[in-house]
Amino acid sequence: MPNERLRTAMLERGLTPAALAEVLNVDPKSVERWITGRTPYRRHRYAVAARLGVDEVYLWPDALSSDQVASASESEIINIYPHRWTVPSEVWRTLFDNAEEEIGVLVYSGLFLSEDAGIHRIFQEKARNGARVRILLGDPDSASVAQRGADEGVDEVQAAKIKNALVMYRPLLGVEGIEFRLHRTVLYNSIYRADDQVLVNTHIYSFAASQAPVLHLRRVAGGGMVNTYLDSFERVWDDATPVE
Repeated sequence: MPNERLRTAMLERGLTPAALAEVLNVDPKSVERWITGRTPYRRHRYAVAARLGVDEVYLWPDALSSDQVASASESEIINIYPHRWTVPSEVWRTLFDNAEEEIGVLVYSGLFLSEDAGIHRIFQEKARNGARVRILLGDPDSASVAQRGADEGVDEVQAAKIKNALVMYRPLLGVEGIEFRLHRTVLYNSIYRADDQVLVNTHIYSFAASQAPVLHLRRVAGGGMVNTYLDSFERVWDDATPVE
């Protein structure tokens, strides 16, 4: 079966089989065989994934055993915090400050972040330097936001927090490189992304997000956790409505 993921990734980066073969110092026919479905040696899989900027498991989902994927995924865990309020402020700032290409925020309101002027400055600086900054807030008029408010026992306060966050983010609206969208999705986690690192704030019924645990993860070749959260972010983004 042809490897359409490999073919697409090469096309998106303007790489021909001959060009990729030259980078890897292999025969162009080997690359053509990989495209038609043959699985390369692991050293070549690593090299191809690194050159294309994607994960090895994305290109060859069946190349690693379940034990290897589980071991790599476990290695993605940097830290676990019992509550969001226990995450040191420098962890948030260091996370975003180290980003070079991608910053993403997926929340209902994330009010604590919108109130942080230092985070605002980091977002603006990263956007000026070419990073893509994307912020997803809940649509205050959506059923999912109303339900989350009911689950937390705050009812309409949840929608009010989102509107407040939009006001706090007003200086960033219209800044080139910074995009805002409103989503109507039921969130099981809030996701804070900076390149290959994520802070995942779990959601727990009847508790505010600040009381729920946070996972600090970094993507590792062959792991699956970080990619799962990043894929989820992209799906929500695709269905969200841009903030005018």
